[in-house]
Order: sequence, then structure tokens, then C-alpha cells
Amino acid sequence: MKTNTKYIFVTGGVISGVGKGIMAASIGSILKAKGLKVSMQKCDPYFNVDAGLLNPREHGECFVTQDGAETDLDLGHYERFLDEEMTGDSIWTSGKLYKKLIDAERNGEFGGHTVQLVPHVTNLVQQTFLDNAKHFKSDVHIVEIGGTIGDLEGSHFVEAIREFGSRVGRENCLYVHVCYVPWLSTSQEFKTKPAQNSLRDLREFGIIPDMVVARMDVDRVIKAPQVATKLATFCAVREDAVVLMPDAKSVYEVPLNAVKGGVLAPLERFIDHGDPDMSHWEKLVKNIESDPKEEVKIGLVAKYIDNTDTYLSVTEALKAAAWKVGVKLNTVWIDAEKATEEDFADVDGIVVPGGFGIRGIEGKIAAGKYCLEHDKPYLGLCLGLQTAVIAAARRAGVKNANSEEFDAPKDANVVYIMEGQKGKESTGGTMRLGNYPAKLVKGSLAEKLYGATDIVERHRHRYEVNQKFTKEIEKGGLKLSGFSPDGKLVEFVEGANTKFFIATQAHPEFRSRPYRPHPLFEGLIRAARKK
Repeated sequence: MKTNTKYIFVTGGVISGVGKGIMAASIGSILKAKGLKVSMQKCDPYFNVDAGLLNPREHGECFVTQDGAETDLDLGHYERFLDEEMTGDSIWTSGKLYKKLIDAERNGEFGGHTVQLVPHVTNLVQQTFLDNAKHFKSDVHIVEIGGTIGDLEGSHFVEAIREFGSRVGRENCLYVHVCYVPWLSTSQEFKTKPAQNSLRDLREFGIIPDMVVARMDVDRVIKAPQVATKLATFCAVREDAVVLMPDAKSVYEVPLNAVKGGVLAPLERFIDHGDPDMSHWEKLVKNIESDPKEEVKIGLVAKYIDNTDTYLSVTEALKAAAWKVGVKLNTVWIDAEKATEEDFADVDGIVVPGGFGIRGIEGKIAAGKYCLEHDKPYLGLCLGLQTAVIAAARRAGVKNANSEEFDAPKDANVVYIMEGQKGKESTGGTMRLGNYPAKLVKGSLAEKLYGATDIVERHRHRYEVNQKFTKEIEKGGLKLSGFSPDGKLVEFVEGANTKFFIATQAHPEFRSRPYRPHPLFEGLIRAARKK
């Protein structure tokens, strides 16, 4: 099969969480810096159809794409590193894959033939590569294979990428394996045996990688030149294709570290397109490594404080804003179930992020009330808008004000279920998801921050502000400052008598970039700095 697109497949071994997603995104950013059009995709072995119903404590943040797909947090890394918007087809779980295949079989599309792992499942996996590359018009399409080599649940994806090399030509496929090389303190040496075993497992699938990325301890990587020699000798790879990658203080150092570690040699053998312009990464890392004298404390009122990946895009957006403003960020995690006024008073600004469920809701409502009454900089995201509205209504005398999500009575449901969604609250795929336009009120804080009245933001919610309570909400200290184009849905609220109090029904954190922070987050950091 002839193709003008090159394909890179990234697998991982030894341990989970070895950094495949960051490495894949870093390779993509380097290729983009060469002037190539790059797209990315993840293949995840779990049987959930999407990430929408996964517990964030277990799986981390649910990232939402422009077209409304609920996905793995790695797609957030892809968007931040490449500054390109992914789609729902940028991730394929085993559940999504098998559902598509079974639906086709039930519809008679296989004409009564036996449906099997090979070729039907593996062919469908390969078709997703071709479709994505065509959709994005890519010069290079990068595919991350989730899980660890040797896991039974991911074998169909590994077999698919092996077959794909024959389908499009081995010269059009680059296989990258990311593995961990531990330091043994008792003998004061790196041990490559776990990586060798991982690479052996990959070879058993019929794949000899073109590049091996060895994750190593940052303090000892200078003692490791023998690691590349050893891996090359025992694993059938070129020595200059073994890239030694130390742990980094920031993930945004990884593209530069990859270049220093030798990633260009195997990449240029695969696709020669000149030297990459890494200047904006160098500028970003220099900014990150600076040591500002001023510190800003931002309280994150959260219900999951034992897994910070649950709010990964929020924390990354805060960091990006702090780097832009030139202050040191001190993120203070405030347990929404135990939050007190002392917690709120101890920080310079507050973020109330999105979420579902009643746990911790009163703490989030209290945060909004405190910020309204004490002119504390406040940024509410999705649920953070809803709790701010509840706080304002209660201040105006609607004592039982609440959301229908939390069984609000009909005479106090200041946040209510969207029309057409009633009866579907416990199911997946029923929410307002993806990019939606909004119109901002002229002269509002929202318009000032965005510098426009017509904007687009990404959403993930099913409850809305009940505009029957507009008078009460305004009496409680808020004004409605952004709406859907038809005016039926409230998109933004802000403090009527505060310097910086703003909340949005959207998730602006998904559209923030490390070198181009979102204006709402930048506005919060600047307001907190003044405070």
C-alpha cells in the first residue's frame, strides 16, 4: 500500500506510567518544530467505551475534545504540546473498538462470516490510523499504545501495529519503545535487565524497535553511558538509537531533553526534514526555571485531593498563567469537605473546579460566598459557576437554594437539569460536550479578559442556571455576563461589586497552552498578585 504519511508507534515497558504519552507528545513537538504536519492518537486497552464514567480518583482527569469526546488525559498532553485540537477519533479504547465491531456484526455487515481477533479487530485498529492521518492531512501520525508490553489486554493493538508495517511499508513506520532503567543503590549501578526483558517481549510480537527511550534517574544519568551500549548489544538496536532520558522537573523540558539525548539521529533516518526550531521551547523552559521573588497562593477547592491528576488541565493552566505573569505559583489544596473560612483567608485567590456528585458541595458554595463577601479573586469552572450561583441566591434569601443534581426543591432550584436530559442523569453521553459559542456582555469583566464578545469554549456538563432566579442571583452579588447565542443558557457570571470574581459554565482549562495561558487563568493570577 502506497502512502505519503509516516507513522510512529510508541509502546512502553517495565512499569506503567513510564511516560509514553509525554515522550510521544515530545517527539511530535520536535517534528512540528521541523515544519511537519503532525497528528496523534492513543490506543487504550481498557474496555470502557470512553473515559466519561471512569472514576477520576482512579484514572485521573477526563479530558474533553472539541467534538465532545470524553477521553484519557493524555489527549490533553497532546493538545498542550502540539497546540493542535484532537477529536474523538484521536483515542480508541478496546471497548469502543469492540462495540463498533459487534454493532457491525449485528447489522449483518460481515455476511455471516466468523468475526475474529485477526484479521477483523486488527484491521479495524489499522483503519483508525489511516483515517486519522487522512483527516488531519498529516505528514507524520503518532500512535501511543496504552498499557505495558506483555499485558494480555493490549495484545490486539501490538499485533495491529506489527501488521501495519507490512501494510504500508516498514520504511514508513518507526517503532519507539519507552522503558525504565532502575538504579540499584546497593551496587551503585543501573540495571538494564528489566528493560532487556521488556524489549524481548516486544520482539516476541515480531517488532524490533527503531528507537529505545530509557527513563533514568536525573541525578545519576551522567554515569550511564554503558546503558546505551548494553541495551544496543542485547536488544538488537543501534547504539545511537538508544535515547537516555533523565527525569525532568517539568514535562515541558522533555522535548529539549530528548534533543540533547539523541532523538534526532533515529528521527532523521526516518524522515529528514531539516533541523527543528526549538526556540519557543527554550524560552518556555527558561521562564519555568526562573526564580521569581513574588509568590501567589491559589487555593484549589477540590473533592479529590489524593490524586492531583484529577485536575491536571486546571493545574497546568495555573502554572502557565504564573509563568506568563512572572510569579511563583503555590497551589494550596483545600479539601472541599473540610474547607473553612481560615482556609480561604490564607490564600490570594481561589479556584473551584468542575465535578459531579454532592460530596464537598457545601465547601465549594462556601468558597464562592466568602470570595463575594471579602472581594477575594475567584475563578469558577463549570460546577464552580453553579456553586457560585447557589451562594448568591442564598445570600439573597433563597435559603434552600441548590441544584437539582442535589435534590433542590422546585422553589429553590437555581441550577436545574437541561431540557431533554431528564431521566438520563445516570447514563453516559447525555451531557453538553465539546466546543460551544458564547456571547459576552459588552463592558463586562469577561469581555475585558477575552478581548472579544464572541468566543468559543469547551463544555462538559448537564445542569444549567435557572434564569427564573435572575433577580435573586443579582441581588446576591452576581451579574450574568455571558450567554449562549440564543440567550437561553447562562455561560458566564461575575461579581457585581468585586475586582475579580468570574465563573464560566465551560472548562477553559482544556484550551490553555503552556506558552499561551488562557485569559481567565491569567486574569486570576494577576488579580491574586495585586491582592
